[in-house]
Parts: sequence; structure tokens; C-alpha cells
Amino acid sequence: MNIVPQFGIGTFRLSGQTVIDSVKTALEVGYRAVDTAQIYANEAEVGQAIAESQVNRNELFITTKIWTDHYAPDKLIPSLKESLHKLRTDAVNLTLIHWPAPRLGVQVPELMQTLLEAKQQGLTEHIGVSNFNIELTQQAIDSIGLEHIATNQIELSPYLQNQRLVNFLQAKNIDVTSYMTLAYGKVLNDPVLQGIAAQHQASTAQIALAWALQKGFAVIPSSTKREHLLANLAAQEIQLTQEEMALISTLERNGREVDPDQLAPIWD
Repeated sequence: MNIVPQFGIGTFRLSGQTVIDSVKTALEVGYRAVDTAQIYANEAEVGQAIAESQVNRNELFITTKIWTDHYAPDKLIPSLKESLHKLRTDAVNLTLIHWPAPRLGVQVPELMQTLLEAKQQGLTEHIGVSNFNIELTQQAIDSIGLEHIATNQIELSPYLQNQRLVNFLQAKNIDVTSYMTLAYGKVLNDPVLQGIAAQHQASTAQIALAWALQKGFAVIPSSTKREHLLANLAAQEIQLTQEEMALISTLERNGREVDPDQLAPIWD
């Protein structure tokens, strides 16, 4: 049973009116999950877009992520309350620790226990992690229990398949949320994906998203254009063959796009 909806709208790198329009259009064409984060500095705009969209709050799944500045036990819950205020909601559906930040001396058990407290206070329905490797995910599990960890949101694309971590998470029944599924657009000109796309009368973006969905991942692609938002959603209709999935698995090149020095763990 997946906690995280399979398809959502991402808001990374979008701000101001751009993010308001993107989220409103996404909700209009059928998206019901929205992913933001404190560091994106757009929670207030996301909250405004949701308010203006007239979609019922109970139909939506809203995710935010706690930034490293707020990891201290006395800061995490107040920062989440501030996020809720910006998002104009009493609680979000999912709150994630954005980066494990081992080089900043962050202690995962303490962090997870404070996050669990936020859940127990009713500020967030579910909690989880983002950008955690196997070892740190295990620390999170050990500190608060597997049943409290809804997802690990990680960078995954045909060029970064991270199979060891994915296998670990799926064996534990922790939802895998894929971000950067198109690798900043790098996969869009891939000849293998172009060949598969031609077979399905689809775009390469749709094939990459269909690949992720068939692997069992939740996806959160962002777009500012209505036609791309619709096309991304339509990736759910595409059924790739086993041969096509096997072909895509050969594209692995450990092509990581996001690896901030102080915040990232040692990757598996």
C-alpha cells in the first residue's frame, strides 16, 4: 500500500507567479499531490495557488521538507508550524528531512525523534526522509521504527538508477519517491529512449516517467507549461515491455545531478 501518491507536481526552482501558475494549472488538469520544501522559498506561493484553486484540502497530498537550519530540536517543530502557516493548512500530509547532512554533525536519531514528535502533535500525517543512503535510512528506522518512515525521496533517473538503495527501500516497504527523473532534461535526447518513445508515439520525457512508475516509484516532475503537465500525467497510461525496461536499465551511468558537499551522505 503506497502512502505517497504515484504522481505529483514538483516545485523545485520555481518561485513567484511562476510557481503559483504551475501549481494552479496542475491542480486544474488533475494533479492532487504537491511537493515543496522550506529551502525552495515558495511555500507561501504554493499555499496561495492551492487556496485559489478551489480544490478541497482533503483531496490533496501536500509534502514539505525541513531545511538543515531547522534541525535543532528546538527549531524543527516551530519551523514546520511556519511552513503550515505559509501553506495555509493545519497539517501537511508528509514532512521529510531534506538532507542527512552528516558533515554538519547531524545526529539522525535525534532528528527523527523530533520529527516523530511533530507527527504525534498532528502537524503532519506522515514523515520520512530524503537523500538518505542505506546506512542512514537504517539509522532512521532504528530510531523511530520502520512503520513511521513513509518514503525516502531520492534522485533517480535512467542515468542514475541507484539499484542497491532502491532494493533496500522496496524490501522494507518504504515508498521510493524519484526526483530529477529527467536528469535536468539530459535524458530527453537519449537515443535509446527516443527509440522506445517512437514505438509508443510518446515523448522521451513520458518514457522516462513511465519507466520510473513501472519500477514502483512515485514521481514529482515540475513544469510551467500546461501541455507538458498534461503530457507528464499521460505517462501513467504507457505500458513498457520487459525488453524496453531491460534496455533502459543499460543506461545507468551514475549520472548524479545533485550532490551538495556538506549535506550529501556517502552514496551507496
